[in-house]
Amino acid sequence: MAAVGQRGTVQQYPGFNSQEDAAKLRKAMKGLGTDEDAIIEVLARRTIAQRQQIKTDFKTAFGRDLISDLKSEISGNFEQVVLGLMMTPVMYDVHELKKAIKGAGTDEGCLVEILASRSNHEIQQIVATYKNEHGKSLEDDICGDTSLMFQRVLVSLATGNRDEGSVVDEERAKQDAQVSHDLRPLQPPRINVSHSNT
Repeated sequence: MAAVGQRGTVQQYPGFNSQEDAAKLRKAMKGLGTDEDAIIEVLARRTIAQRQQIKTDFKTAFGRDLISDLKSEISGNFEQVVLGLMMTPVMYDVHELKKAIKGAGTDEGCLVEILASRSNHEIQQIVATYKNEHGKSLEDDICGDTSLMFQRVLVSLATGNRDEGSVVDEERAKQDAQVSHDLRPLQPPRINVSHSNT
C-alpha cells in the first residue's frame, strides 16, 4: 500500500507551509462571499498528507473545524469534490461504499471498483473504519443490498483475504472466466421488424 500522501499524481507542494495555507483558507471563507479560487489553489495542489496537516493547523490556529467551515461556505458538486479532497483514502472509500449502498438502488460499479482494486490490507482498514463510522459491518450492508452470486463475490472481496501473489494459474483463470460468462444476465432476444411496401 502506498503511504498516505504518496498515491496519485499530486506531488508534495514545494515550500509547503500548512499554517499559511490554513490562513489562506480562513481568509477565503471569512466575511461576505467565498473565494472559491483560493480554496482550489490551496487544496487541489496539496497531497493528502498535506491537506490533513492543513486541517489540523486550521483547528489549532482558529479554533474552528475546517470541514464544517467548508460545508457552510460552498455547495453542490464543488462541495462534494472539496470534501472528497479532505478525506483520507480509507475514509473516501468508506464514504463512497456507504453512498453506493444507501437508499434506493445500488451502485454496483462503485462496490466492485473499490472492493476489487484495493489490497487486502486496504480492505481490512476499510472494513474496520466502515464499522466504526456506521455502527454496522460492511458485510451486513452488502448482504442487505445485493443478492445471489454478486453478493457472494462482494462478501468474499470484503474479507480482505484474497491471494495477492504474482503467480497466475491460467487454467483456473479460464475456468473462472467461463463461469463468469455463464452467469451473466441473458440479453433479451432482438426482434427484427422490417416493413415492406408490397
